[in-house]
Amino acid sequence: MAKFLIDANLPYRFSIWHGRDFIHQFDLGDEWTDQKIWNYARKNKLTVVTKDTDFSNLVMTSTPPPKVIHLKVGNMKINELHAFIHKTWEEIVELNKNYRLIRVYKNQIETIN
Repeated sequence: MAKFLIDANLPYRFSIWHGRDFIHQFDLGDEWTDQKIWNYARKNKLTVVTKDTDFSNLVMTSTPPPKVIHLKVGNMKINELHAFIHKTWEEIVELNKNYRLIRVYKNQIETIN
């Protein structure tokens, strides 16, 4: 069963996000609104992985599920983003167990309960 919903604003073909723990928004429908994504994630108890600030704002006004991992890393080349995610993903997953919002920056990770 999936644990993470990867938002459409993130690459579909990242190897780290393939497997039974992940579902990409494109697998659901590429025309989904943020609210439809949010409701799907809530119903299925998923964590939304996104670069979209709207999801960070939504999680601040609700209780989990869903949780949000907000990648605030700016514009990175695909290979840089891939290397960054590979380097930090294990730590992010651990933090996701205890926090409803994780903001990931290039040089730090911020958690909000």
